[in-house]
Amino acid sequence: MRRIAAALAVALLAALTLGPPAQGAQAGFSTSYQRIQGAGGIQIGAVVLTPTGQGSGPFPLVVMPSSWGVPNLEYVGQGSKLATSGFQVISYSSRGFWDTGGGIDIAGPPTVADVSKVIDWAALNTSADTSKVAAVGISYGAGTSLLAAAEDPRIKVVGALSGWADLVKSIDPNETVSLQAVAGLLAIGNITGRPGPEMQSLQTKFLTGRYDEAIAEAKVLAPVRSAQTVVGKINANRPAVFLANAFEDSIFPPNQYTDFFTALTGPKRLQLAHGDHSTPEVPGAIGLPNETWDELVAWMRHYLTGTDNGVETEPPVQLKSQRNTWRGYDNWAAVGQPRTTYLSKANLQTRPATGWQRGIAAGVPTIADSGIALISGALQGLLSIPTGVATPLIDRSFAGVWSGEVYPQGALVNGSPRLHFTATPSVQDTSLFAYLYDVNALGVGSLISHKPLTLRGATPGKAVTIDLRMEATSWEVPAGHHLTLVVDTVDPRYLGRSSVGGRVTFSSPASSPATLTVPVAS
Repeated sequence: MRRIAAALAVALLAALTLGPPAQGAQAGFSTSYQRIQGAGGIQIGAVVLTPTGQGSGPFPLVVMPSSWGVPNLEYVGQGSKLATSGFQVISYSSRGFWDTGGGIDIAGPPTVADVSKVIDWAALNTSADTSKVAAVGISYGAGTSLLAAAEDPRIKVVGALSGWADLVKSIDPNETVSLQAVAGLLAIGNITGRPGPEMQSLQTKFLTGRYDEAIAEAKVLAPVRSAQTVVGKINANRPAVFLANAFEDSIFPPNQYTDFFTALTGPKRLQLAHGDHSTPEVPGAIGLPNETWDELVAWMRHYLTGTDNGVETEPPVQLKSQRNTWRGYDNWAAVGQPRTTYLSKANLQTRPATGWQRGIAAGVPTIADSGIALISGALQGLLSIPTGVATPLIDRSFAGVWSGEVYPQGALVNGSPRLHFTATPSVQDTSLFAYLYDVNALGVGSLISHKPLTLRGATPGKAVTIDLRMEATSWEVPAGHHLTLVVDTVDPRYLGRSSVGGRVTFSSPASSPATLTVPVAS
């Protein structure tokens, strides 16, 4: 694997350097493949792109750890543009993958320390200015970059695209394992890399059905691997942090990023658009035109070189609706004003409705679900094809369905919808899945947001009050459409705990009326 990756890197670098010779002082770049000593003495496979025809430097340094399962060629397209415009760039394969030694430690301390080792090497072997460093990455590279910024004050800018800040909230939201995402990550890790002891232990438990043990172990490993844990150290170092993510991200959903963004106190930007994991920015990584990378590069120019390009005056929160309209806000709290409706036995209404009960059978899927990981969200983001459902065909024996009033002039749902209700399970373990749909006059719904929740160790027959924050969105509901809330007990994307034969009863006691609160922008 290492020899193959190295050969591919050399071949691509040769192709990049072919072409007409530079004339005079024309800006360009040179390329080389390097072996860099990482933490603990492992060898890191890196592509190094150095500006040419732009003086002798020093040049601001951009360090780019690769995504999970992707080699160091990942960023060469974007890196070529950066080097041509005056940045020293090092794109490298993350620890345990492809041509880099060691084992995959799931962004553990050695993987994070590798970022600093690459910076150290650049100081001695390139024309980099290591007082002006950006750590930039997609997915695994994004999480690694954020964690490195907590440890290395030389990092002045972070570009974290489609990453995570809280590992547990990402892959085990509300005690409900994201089955398709975890299975996919394990498969890719074994194909393209060498699992370290941590990953080996987790996947052994996962593959042998010892899910509770795997979850317990993940919760022990996750804090040191989550930027949310070290946000205080990041704030102390004060890098300028650029976060971008997709609303439908099936691996690292957006709410954990909005929480992290809110906790940051230094210069920051949050940019959210529709799509699935990394789909908004992957084209830019290989050098194609891309608005996410355009904004990130402008961000780096300002905070690394002092370029007066106005990025610091732009609203720090940027949301793109499903109709491709960008809107800016001063902070996350400002994106939408909460509007609360009340759940009756069958509808959403403006006045409290209490005293009702509605039971459903558990463990049986309905046609309402969150779609297929990495595919459904990509269809939404790239082709505007939503995850849909014909709401009249949802079997009410196995799902609660509540429809709201028509929006005569439409509405912009902006932010994280919240659901408050009471549920009484008949068994100890039950999973619930909430879906919010934009529904037209024919009853055809487009999925706006969803969220899982698992009740573990509940007392059968005892009511449980549930507060569920659904994932963030920016969705333009057309005039004449209405919102529909669906709650059922099975979703193929997740490792649910609902069992056939169980039941769940929804209710709205007078002391705690059931509500759906939707953030709406004016």
